[in-house]
Amino acid sequence: MELDTSAAEGRGPLDRSRLGADFAVRAGLSRVEVVDELGSTNDELVLLSETQPDAWGDLAVLVAERQTRGHGRLHRPWESPVGASLAVSILLRPHNSDGRPLPTQSYSWISALAALALREALAQVAGLESALKWPNDVVVGGLKISGILAHLAPGARGEPPAVVLGAGINVSLREDELPVPTATSASLAAGRPVDRTGLLAAYLEDFARRYRAFCSVNGNAETPFAGGRSLLSQVQDATITLGRRVRVELPGGRRLVGRATGLDSHGALQVVEDDGGRHTVGAGDVVHLRPADGGYA
Repeated sequence: MELDTSAAEGRGPLDRSRLGADFAVRAGLSRVEVVDELGSTNDELVLLSETQPDAWGDLAVLVAERQTRGHGRLHRPWESPVGASLAVSILLRPHNSDGRPLPTQSYSWISALAALALREALAQVAGLESALKWPNDVVVGGLKISGILAHLAPGARGEPPAVVLGAGINVSLREDELPVPTATSASLAAGRPVDRTGLLAAYLEDFARRYRAFCSVNGNAETPFAGGRSLLSQVQDATITLGRRVRVELPGGRRLVGRATGLDSHGALQVVEDDGGRHTVGAGDVVHLRPADGGYA
């Protein structure tokens, strides 16, 4: 007889009773919809934002138990066994406290908001210390646990574009199920099963709080949040890429090698080459290099 190990591994279905209307109200979300299967939560939410704008407003959430066509940066495929991960997308129609749309140039910071929220959720639910790897990864012990990807979506009734913010989070993947050797999962890192529903709820609650604070300062990453620090300061402190030698794979096949020194006001990576050349990189894949031999970290 074949044993069902899904419960022991924390791979049961999400507890939808904990993610219902009461939770949405408490977290400040407009709705939370959990479905059994989708091609891609990001793709579906982009479509819903255009075809059903009244039903899918700011801070509406779509979660799939299983994705069949999930993808990350550069359309790399992303999937995992059923119940072993989280595939969640959030629709955002950002407005400031005066009701005006946020400047679209502020959208570059929205993925960082999500990364900080996930970092807090991993600490709270799994007891894990994590960090940000520029531009859109969350890592534990240097190993990738989550990728975050934002897409533009049509604005409602002539407003500026909306944002669909997706996150794929490895929760209970075993070592033989990891997509690459440089990945990990929450349960592997914590050494115990991790509550998938609890992790999702903590992430959504913390993200909504940070997003409201971001909107209240009109999307300015250099302005301190009420009673706290600026988003730029928080992200710089949490980003392990800064201060390290890196190789940046740029669009078009070009490469840049140097030291990552900081982030600019739009979240772009500032890199100084060995010959002193300075660059600001808005998009690219980053490899951390070992100081001694220039190999992979």
